Amino acid sequence: MRLTLAFATLALAATPATAQSLREEVRADMPGLIEIYQDLHANPELSGMEVETAAKLAKRARDMGFEVTEGVGGTGVVAVMENGPGPVLMIRADMDGLPVVEQTGLPFASKVTAVAPASGVETGVMHACGHDTHMTTWVGTAQLLTEKKDQWSGTLVMILQPAEETGEGAKAMLDDGLYTRFPKPTHVIGFHDAAAGPAGYIGISPGYALANVDSVDVTVRGLGGHGAYPHTTKDPIVIASRIVTTLQTIVAREINPLESAVITVGSFNAGAKHNIVPDEATLLLTVRSYTPEVRKQLLDGIRRIANAEAIAAGVPEDRMPIIHIRDDEFTPSTYNTPDLANHALALFKDNFGDDKVREATPVMGGEDFSRYWLADNSIESLIFWVGGQPLADWQAAGGDSSKLPSLHSPFWAPDADAVISTATEAMTLLALDILDEK
Repeated sequence: MRLTLAFATLALAATPATAQSLREEVRADMPGLIEIYQDLHANPELSGMEVETAAKLAKRARDMGFEVTEGVGGTGVVAVMENGPGPVLMIRADMDGLPVVEQTGLPFASKVTAVAPASGVETGVMHACGHDTHMTTWVGTAQLLTEKKDQWSGTLVMILQPAEETGEGAKAMLDDGLYTRFPKPTHVIGFHDAAAGPAGYIGISPGYALANVDSVDVTVRGLGGHGAYPHTTKDPIVIASRIVTTLQTIVAREINPLESAVITVGSFNAGAKHNIVPDEATLLLTVRSYTPEVRKQLLDGIRRIANAEAIAAGVPEDRMPIIHIRDDEFTPSTYNTPDLANHALALFKDNFGDDKVREATPVMGGEDFSRYWLADNSIESLIFWVGGQPLADWQAAGGDSSKLPSLHSPFWAPDADAVISTATEAMTLLALDILDEK
């Protein structure tokens, strides 16, 4: 069942009596947390440029008593609190905003501009993916766990990760010794706000949760010439058009229907004038999958089809297509270890009520949270969703998220109070469970 449909008809769940104490503590902290959220929202920084964000949150962690290291993997922050023997729990939040001009109309809307490294173009900057709610929850959870040190035993490693949006941050922190310079985690947890659910509702996907994301550039090379004499050319536009349509047969006819796969051609660029057949056409693809086997099948199929269409068109061997799989932009699929995911489902249902927690369908988006588990498969790992759509908007849309702003939209304005309070309560609850002193 899709996350959107699963949440469409939910009623507000009753609050179990056992949850009251923690919930009241979270509510008491919310005014201060909302101030933090609004400041973070108004002052976003692009991927790899999170200097001020990292500094202000590192100071907060240091003031709580954490041993804090800055500059890990660029602008990353690692805050460690040792509290006796036991598991090592790592809690991650991402820091970067997006090159988006905010149009929410919020009184604390971002007016920040910056030059985007990828394009060199000055742009507005916005927390259009909700990382401001992630960081605020990180602070709220750290505060509560610090206050409750007598209720847990083990080591708490709180990390702030840069450059999630570009898929570079987790790898950069790991390459900079995250698991060697600091206590290596036995458990890693995080959360992401969701536009596919009403504010404050929780979704968990045991097993695969998010997809492998590959970016592929295909340069189709032909023989250019005059548009009036096409027989003297090898038209790369025609060849590329055939490639676009044939690529869809990989998913439709080569991948097991029980597996998930996507090939989308996001850009087709060729030519400059009406009567000139160009030498080249360029296709930019996004390719999505879950398993390594399906990923390989998709990428191999792209290579085969591109070359086959060129051969069929009579393109000389030295003008075969160039296929560039952009390894620098690859984000591996995210896997929630089933034991931890199912345990969290039961824990959250008991705390929030069955109607407010659902097993969610995996999505084809990407998240470099995946790398923390892939770096060591012995680690228990979980990233869960917390719905962000304001409840009144969700109900007015009949639970159809396609009628509402999505993540990365300039209009994305989650119900921050509901997201942060729910996520902070859930994260603290799960942390205390993992680090149970008994």
